[in-house]
Amino acid sequence: MTNITIFNVDDNIKNLLQQRASKNGRSLEEEVKEILRLVLSENQKPPVNLVNIIEKRFAHLGNFELGEITREPMRPAPNE
Repeated sequence: MTNITIFNVDDNIKNLLQQRASKNGRSLEEEVKEILRLVLSENQKPPVNLVNIIEKRFAHLGNFELGEITREPMRPAPNE
């Protein structure tokens, strides 16, 4: 296991950490480990699937199909 030393921690932050540790029945070191574990595990969530979010947002409208959009040919690139 690796040791980490953090220098120049603001006194207010240290006091808040100590209060939180006491409230949770942990040592200051254990509280910091728990905070790091929680924050880092939150970042491991799978990426957001935009299609699923849109489907959920409009699910109350029921099933319906949108017609295919007819496309026009691409315009030629402008000449400079």
